[in-house]
Amino acid sequence: MGAVSELTHEYALSDQEMKSLTRLAQRMVSNPRGALGLDEFSPNDVPAELRRQLLAFSENSSRGFYLVRGIDIDTVPSTPERHGDAALAGHRTTGILATFAELLGSLIGYAEEKNGALVHEVYPVRGEEQRIENSGSVAFDFHTENVHHPLRPDFLGLLCLRQDHAAVAATRVASVREAAAYLTAEQIVTLRRPAFRSLYPLSFTRGSTGERPAYGPHPVLFGAEDRLFMRFNSHNTQATDAAGRAALRALTEALEQVVHEVILRPGELVVVDNHVAAHGRSAFTPRYDGEDRWLRRFYSIRAVPRWAEQMMPQPRVLPTLTDMHGVL
Repeated sequence: MGAVSELTHEYALSDQEMKSLTRLAQRMVSNPRGALGLDEFSPNDVPAELRRQLLAFSENSSRGFYLVRGIDIDTVPSTPERHGDAALAGHRTTGILATFAELLGSLIGYAEEKNGALVHEVYPVRGEEQRIENSGSVAFDFHTENVHHPLRPDFLGLLCLRQDHAAVAATRVASVREAAAYLTAEQIVTLRRPAFRSLYPLSFTRGSTGERPAYGPHPVLFGAEDRLFMRFNSHNTQATDAAGRAALRALTEALEQVVHEVILRPGELVVVDNHVAAHGRSAFTPRYDGEDRWLRRFYSIRAVPRWAEQMMPQPRVLPTLTDMHGVL
């Protein structure tokens, strides 16, 4: 059994547990058809205590994130240099990420994002330093993933393959359930109004020209008072009036009050509840020498409507928003 912290917000895998995960991951990536062998997954194959901890986290977490340490990431090639490079076909970590995604729900991708990839590569790209997305290296402020989308991920995971050279880049995670104590009742009421719009993120509009589309109106906060959820992107969520703008600023400040800064090291995975916690990234300086920071990401969702599943352009890839326009 792995080592469990008192507060059960993190878990250190034992050697035996990692061997079990490796066997499961290898079965997934060794599919002779080339696709991920997700039919090879069984929750019972996940080490029992790790499974229990993650499922408990997924049902109710006030902190909104869970850290797993001690993942054997195997040999890692040089960090890619160009956007869209696929350097890890068949790599063990693909199967490991799929295992965590399937335990929490179902591994998914989005047709408009990264060509529908199910596992995303996160590394800096020369010339894109200022972009507020995976390829940038400037600070990336608080956001819930794919805020504009009606079928947002329930969970996401970020696995570190390589740190930045100075080991200063932090994944910043902040829970709305902890931040609510720093908001007034009036601010919470304002943020519950369906009066906000969210621009499509740059990762969904890469290559497009003209004004970015927006989704809305939608609330920023929803759910019971003692079990709040959040839909918010500090870069892309906009208010239609002064009260809304003030409430968004207050939310950002409240999240700053409770932020946890996690400097991921190779072999560490942070799992984030995408409806409870916003996340971001501090700035770092890439060198473009093959040794830059490199994370891998998965999305997991608990349920996909049957009609959306049958509209998928390929298995597990949600259809475009254009195709779903007016349905959700």
